[in-house]
Amino acid sequence: MRWWDIEPVMELEKDLFPQDAWSRGMFWSELAHSRGPGATRRYVVAEKDEQIIGYAGLVVSGDQGDVQTIAVARDHWGTGLGSRLLTELLRAATSFECAEVLLECRVDNVRAQKLYERFGFEPIGIRRGYYQPGNVDALVMRLRMASDDDSADATSPDGEQGTEIHD
Repeated sequence: MRWWDIEPVMELEKDLFPQDAWSRGMFWSELAHSRGPGATRRYVVAEKDEQIIGYAGLVVSGDQGDVQTIAVARDHWGTGLGSRLLTELLRAATSFECAEVLLECRVDNVRAQKLYERFGFEPIGIRRGYYQPGNVDALVMRLRMASDDDSADATSPDGEQGTEIHD
């Protein structure tokens, strides 16, 4: 993801997360930490026919990664794009040498929970009222990364034909 992707990403963000959408400033801040030798973030976009149809981001602190966001345009749900985006984040976590990756998921987002479970994430707790202003709880999930195996490469979900993912 680059700065010129923020506007189309914001359109998806507002559509998919109307109550708890990120601001432009939040994306700008994340991208500011995603380049250079001290980078602690990796953000990617998925494009089809030169249109952004998905995006995802990871932040790293020490040996721990945290999936910040994964979003797929509604008309591309069920195509494997979410799996491809998550695979890219797990590759980034491997390159950052993360021992584990955490994420929060709305307790009412069963579709996303099933995706994460397919990749080996396990529920480890609940954060009460995490998503505001709707006061929705978050399910915290964790994936322990394999130390002698590239777990992102070991997972090869089917992706959508003609979709490119760029960081």
